[in-house]
Amino acid sequence: MRILQGEGLVKAFGGRRAVDNVSFHVAQGEILGLIGPNGAGKTTLFNLISGALEADGGVITYKGKKISGMKPYRICRMGLARTFQKAKNFPGMNVYQNVLMGAMYGKPGQSAEAAARDTEEVLAFVGLTGMRGRALQDIPLALQKRVEVARALATKPDVLMLDEVMAGLNPAEVSEAMALIESIRAKGVTIVMIEHVMKAIMSMCDRIDVLHHGQLIAEGTPQEISSSRTVIEVYLGEC
Repeated sequence: MRILQGEGLVKAFGGRRAVDNVSFHVAQGEILGLIGPNGAGKTTLFNLISGALEADGGVITYKGKKISGMKPYRICRMGLARTFQKAKNFPGMNVYQNVLMGAMYGKPGQSAEAAARDTEEVLAFVGLTGMRGRALQDIPLALQKRVEVARALATKPDVLMLDEVMAGLNPAEVSEAMALIESIRAKGVTIVMIEHVMKAIMSMCDRIDVLHHGQLIAEGTPQEISSSRTVIEVYLGEC
């Protein structure tokens, strides 16, 4: 079943189309990879889906309902959460407080006690319980990114969009991030991930969409994408 899809999406900045007539779909329970050179339109597409930007054309549907044009908070509360290319945590708060923000934001009207329980569960799930009182500036990049994933999970999403969650990590940290993503999928969360770490994309994703100059130039299984002459010429040859 398709849980998320877009048809004919367009977003232009001045005279340049950052997203140019892109259609995509995400099946419930899968991991969809989104790859392409820098400036290909990947994050812009995420911004359209999450409501951070309004599309100039096309329609996005989530669970069969149109979400294009909705405010980001409404989309999040429907069960679609995201992280950012550069982790956007709250620097004046500690790890626990950052994740608590997600628990409170995702389910308005719930009690403080319920939000606190949800926060503790998420911290334990992502392995951050021991860091709960640490300030964000005092923990390494890999853990800062994990905090952002935890805050997104605290909103209790059915679809989680990850924007380069492995960028800047060393090989051991990449392996840990991959294991966490697999654990998230095992809980029934559908995942869409932008990533340049090909080890992760090729081994974890069920399907991959490739963007170039704002256009969808290829889609298929990891095996199909890795053997596509077009994709090799415009992207994989650079990796």
